[in-house]
Amino acid sequence: MTRVAVIIPCHNDGHLVEEAVGSIREREPVESVVVDDGSTDEHTRERLATLERSGLRVVRRDNGGPGAARNTGLEATVAPLVYPLDADDVLEPGALAAMANTLGDHPGAGFTWGDYSVFGDYRGRYRTPELFLPWTLTYVNPYPISSMFRREVLERAGGWDGRAYEDWDLWLRLVGMGVRGVRTSGTVYRRRLHGHARVQVQARLRHRELYEEILRRNHQVFERRAELCREERPAPWKRLVYPALFGSRSVVPVRVEALLQRAMLRLGTGLPS
Repeated sequence: MTRVAVIIPCHNDGHLVEEAVGSIREREPVESVVVDDGSTDEHTRERLATLERSGLRVVRRDNGGPGAARNTGLEATVAPLVYPLDADDVLEPGALAAMANTLGDHPGAGFTWGDYSVFGDYRGRYRTPELFLPWTLTYVNPYPISSMFRREVLERAGGWDGRAYEDWDLWLRLVGMGVRGVRTSGTVYRRRLHGHARVQVQARLRHRELYEEILRRNHQVFERRAELCREERPAPWKRLVYPALFGSRSVVPVRVEALLQRAMLRLGTGLPS
């Protein structure tokens, strides 16, 4: 039985998507689908047609953003475990089996995440948290988009929202559902940072608006901050710093936050949303 479905949203990333597909190197069968999210670039369309002729499944839809594209891929696949991979990122060999084994060893966990390395315009390694941190998630998102989820958990959560921060919104909904996960040791994929990540920069400039939107959508989780703090037991410094630095983010200019993130990347401590 095929355990894992890999969903690759692609919007005008024809020069990179073949590398993402080619990075799926596993000893067991994998259900893979590329979702063409309304690409307008002719080169991308040609590359996707070539991949389709080679036997890869390509599903086409009107442009709706990465969250909507992942949901389309979710509907188009059946494997019990689901892994979203951006078209400009690449998997480490054997990573899918390692993550699937982690979930097999922890039947009560709804998802698993791992470390990732950064390449492209910046280089480094992102060491993910050892544990799931529900209180931290009400301030920043320390978990990678490319994590592995049980299909039934994603379906109960309603998949990804189509807006920016769709991954952060999903994590918060999982907190609200009481779903928890476990970490897979080691680096599982490589994240490409090229230029100012197109969606990320737009989101940064609108951060306060977007943060207030996910707060509204997940208000019941934010109302439980005291309870989540007791569950997570963050260090005293974190309880002081995170609300001051990452509260509404209205006091932290985008450029200052970008410098903070680069410093954290060099230290290998993460790239919070």
